[in-house]
Amino acid sequence: MRLSIITPALNEAEILEQALESVKDQSVEIIVVDGGSKDASVEIALRHTPHVFIAPRGRGLQQHTGALQAQGNVLLFLHADTVLPPAYGYLIDQALENPSVVFGAFYLSFYPSSPALDLIAFMANLRSRFLRLPYGDQALFVRRTAYFQVGGFHDLPIMEDVDIVRRLNRAGAFKLTRGYVKTSARRWHVEKLVLTTLRNWSLIMRYFLGVSPYILAQHYPDTR
Repeated sequence: MRLSIITPALNEAEILEQALESVKDQSVEIIVVDGGSKDASVEIALRHTPHVFIAPRGRGLQQHTGALQAQGNVLLFLHADTVLPPAYGYLIDQALENPSVVFGAFYLSFYPSSPALDLIAFMANLRSRFLRLPYGDQALFVRRTAYFQVGGFHDLPIMEDVDIVRRLNRAGAFKLTRGYVKTSARRWHVEKLVLTTLRNWSLIMRYFLGVSPYILAQHYPDTR
């Protein structure tokens, strides 16, 4: 397996280092695609990899830009506020041993955590396991051939992860690894936890009912 890790960034200087530190010491290609940061995100990225690119703002577009530059036969999309487990390479290898598996993700956990956030992560992991619907903060990984077969990430203001997961589910099998990523709970701490949860549920239900991501983005703060 040749693994390329693609991280979109936008003003992530405070947290990007942790994500990139979690992928070091393994023979992987690291690609960071910046969406026009005003802080030191690009400088931090360059300390970890020479493969830093600039693209218009938008997580879907940034991730697809990185995929076009990647050389690996497996692509992993790592959000800037997410940390991989130490054995991530081994876990991905295991997940893709079955040739019918075209994509996968990790179990979700939050840092810093709390009983309420543990419950939210538990529900997200149930959703991923039984509905085959992981989100982008679970470090999606996909075979390169399958990624381009389904058209890659689309340039959407929101729901770009759900959009590609739905297409990948039609292309082949999904595997949830035994490892846990740690995703920053900053968004949950800035907003009221219950209101954030209800808003997220409302957004995903409306998306599945056919509401355009461009309309949904008007009700979601800080879209990237």
